[in-house]
Amino acid sequence: MRSVLIRRILAFALTTGLVLFAAERRAAAQDGVRFRSGVELVNVTATVIDSNGRFVSGLKQSDFTVYEDGHPVDIAYFSAERVPLSLGIVLDTSGSMAGAKIQAARAALDRFLKTLLGPGDEVFLYRFDTTPRLVQGWTTEYSRISAELARLHPDGATSLYDAVARALPMVQSGRHRKKALLVISDGIDTSSDMDRQKLKQLIRESETLVYAIGMDAERGLAPASRYAPGRGFLAQRRGPLHFPFPFPRTPPRTPPLPGVPRPGHPRPPSVPTTEPSEDPGGAGLGGNGVDTAALRDITDDSGGRTEVVRHTRDLDPATARIADELSRQYALGYPSPGHRDGKWHTIRVDMKDRSLRVRARRGYLAASPQ
Repeated sequence: MRSVLIRRILAFALTTGLVLFAAERRAAAQDGVRFRSGVELVNVTATVIDSNGRFVSGLKQSDFTVYEDGHPVDIAYFSAERVPLSLGIVLDTSGSMAGAKIQAARAALDRFLKTLLGPGDEVFLYRFDTTPRLVQGWTTEYSRISAELARLHPDGATSLYDAVARALPMVQSGRHRKKALLVISDGIDTSSDMDRQKLKQLIRESETLVYAIGMDAERGLAPASRYAPGRGFLAQRRGPLHFPFPFPRTPPRTPPLPGVPRPGHPRPPSVPTTEPSEDPGGAGLGGNGVDTAALRDITDDSGGRTEVVRHTRDLDPATARIADELSRQYALGYPSPGHRDGKWHTIRVDMKDRSLRVRARRGYLAASPQ
């Protein structure tokens, strides 16, 4: 009788251990945050393109090499599947966005929500003018955000940095492992209390992919009559869908179909943005209309990027390119060295195939010493 009881106890313990082990592995597969025995992972999202600027699919873990502070690390987690997304949208509703620009932003975001996001993605919406305000919290009912967009009326100054700083903690509270923030603005910050360098540090402390679309106000965006909802890039395209980037540095006089490069204009390999602005004064301003340098400062370290659009009709394909990119990325993770020095540690992702280019977060700030 005693031996039977002992066997039952051992069987129960073995079963419990197997269940806990399976749960731990499932958790690692779902969020990529921990791996075996609670070891912390450093998560890296990688975007890979070929020499023609097209997204590359079908890659394997062995195609990647990851370095921290110049030293190779072991990749413990890898996924090439599209995973659910927690996405925050931060929209400029300052006075300069009135008219054609806010109409184009509404139409582009409405289509982004209705046709480009996955069914499991969750979204929130912040607006900002003189001060940032939460318009709609986390939701998977995208019609709520569309309804709020229709009620927005531009007014006031531009508190871009404050809005991004306010939105970051909310992005971090998202339930999905993959987190991103999309910022749409047409101007230069004029009323924030937040300092740009402090904001950059906050972004570095998070694992949020930050994307920005700058609407170049000073160059004169196309009037609303030139923007036809439902006749954007995806509606007019023929053949397979590709979103190459970056575009040539000098836009042609007659813009081609968005996403199609001009013959004889190769893409510069080191430019992370889709369409850089000229900067004759060295201040980083896109024609004195968009603070392109500031937008890049808050996007590039995260693994995201900045696009600058010249016409309202270009806003729709710009949001489509970002949505497509978010759905084609690779998730990598490696065991954290456990730094507690409060310092910046660099991350570099290389491809075994040197003809491919990869963009990923450039590093992270370790926790400060206790």
